[in-house]
This record gives sequence, C-alpha cells and structure tokens, in this order.
Amino acid sequence: MGEVQKGLFSVIQKLKGTTEQELRIVLLGLDNAGKTTLLRKLASEDVSTITPTQGFNIKSVASNGMKLNVWDIGGQRKIRTFWKKYLEDTDVLIYVIDSADKKRLEETGQELSDLIDEENLKGVPVLIFANKQDLVAAAPASEIAEGLNLHTYRDRQWQIQACSALSGEGVQDGMNWICNNIVEKKK
Repeated sequence: MGEVQKGLFSVIQKLKGTTEQELRIVLLGLDNAGKTTLLRKLASEDVSTITPTQGFNIKSVASNGMKLNVWDIGGQRKIRTFWKKYLEDTDVLIYVIDSADKKRLEETGQELSDLIDEENLKGVPVLIFANKQDLVAAAPASEIAEGLNLHTYRDRQWQIQACSALSGEGVQDGMNWICNNIVEKKK
C-alpha cells in the first residue's frame, strides 16, 4: 500500500468512527438557542434551513481523533420535561444559550441549574456555548457566566465559549476544550 493510500485509509477509518475513544454528549438549551445549527456545523452540514427540533437528533461527529455521539434534544418547554431521560451515561453536557435573548437569560439559567442538580449529571463537565455572538445585541460570554453564577459550579469542570453556530466561529474552540480536558480524564 502506497503512502497516499495509507493516509487515505487512516482518514476513512477516522470517518467511520473506529477511533479509540467515544464520548456521549448531550446538547441542551432553550428553544431557538441554536443547538441544531451547532450540531449541523459540527457535522459540516448545511445550516441554511433549520426548523425547530421536535424530539431529538443524534449525530456521530469525528473530532480530534475521537468519536462524539451528540444528542440534540429539543428545547421547547413541553419537551424539557423529557431531558432527564437522556442524561444517563453522559460524558459531557453542552448547554447552548442565545446570547442575544436577554429576556430569557433567567429562564435558561434556571434550566441549567436544574440540570446541574440532576443525579445523572453529578460531576459531568459542562461546556456552555454563548451562541449568536454575531448579533449586535449579544451579551459577552463573561456577562452570561456571571448571570448564570457559573463560578458556583465547583463539583465539575466547566467552560463558557463565545460562538456563532451560524458562522462556526468559536465552535471548534469549544470542541477542543472537550477533547483536551475531558478525554484526558477518561483515559
């Protein structure tokens, strides 16, 4: 097998998800926060037409030599009661916030706080994407972190990452945090 073929073969193996490590990631947040756009951006799919998620989407995404099984669960109020059913064996919680929707910051903070208290998420690392940073009205990630009292989360690793799921800016930085911090702990 030539060098080019070997290189191609290793790329195909990675794409097939035969990587050594798998992570189960649950992607949550209020409706219209940008969860599905984020998931599609991670999977390098079209983000031009997205409708509200009724139920959930599951995608396996290869990132940094890892297979990330991402569960994107709808954020409408009537669906949120079912979030708990998907939390078992979660390696990482990604919580997406619409940074421009200041009216719902308290609501999203309460939902995140309730999740943090869930037994199935005890000690599970949390990546918070402060999404929609491309909008003029977006609050900076530091302001959101303060509003959510993230500094009080002492029983787990957490990170807030400013991003725009639409443009992809900041998304890879968040995924790198997962791969660099969480993966090391699982080894």
